[in-house]
Amino acid sequence: MERKVKYNYEFKLRCIEEVLKKHASISHVKTKNGIQESLLKKWLSYYKKYGKDGLIPRANTTQYEGDFKLKAVLIIKNKTLSMSSACLKFNIPSVSTLMNWVSKYDTFGASVLYKQALGRPMNKDFKRAKKKSDKPLTREEELLKENEALRCENALLKKFNALIQEKKLQQQKKPKL
Repeated sequence: MERKVKYNYEFKLRCIEEVLKKHASISHVKTKNGIQESLLKKWLSYYKKYGKDGLIPRANTTQYEGDFKLKAVLIIKNKTLSMSSACLKFNIPSVSTLMNWVSKYDTFGASVLYKQALGRPMNKDFKRAKKKSDKPLTREEELLKENEALRCENALLKKFNALIQEKKLQQQKKPKL
């Protein structure tokens, strides 16, 4: 399943071309298209560094290696680059991803950057419910199925009856005012 993208590739490219080829100002293009100036500047920097590929929306499922994360974090910690510059250099789509890595590094150390992503692991031993066959049941199978249904109904009625009796006892125990 694909993630929803707010601004598609064609829109981004059109905005960039207005600024670069038609020599329109950034403030004019942002006002005309109703986007934030910082977003337009981000698109421009990615376009200048990576070309048209820098504008293509990326999946959220990008997995980064631990060494890659550590290198990016150390550059930021040494104040060599700003967060946005580091994102541009390492082609990371969101500053929040980088901020998350820095936060984890500060709290838990470098080893946490090498751990796999959290979440529910894929269960490969998942057993699907058996499909109902088209062939009719034998008389014995029908009787077994009916017997099971009657047992379930009987158990349900017993529980319901016990619940009613319990409520009656509670009402009898309450003192009348």
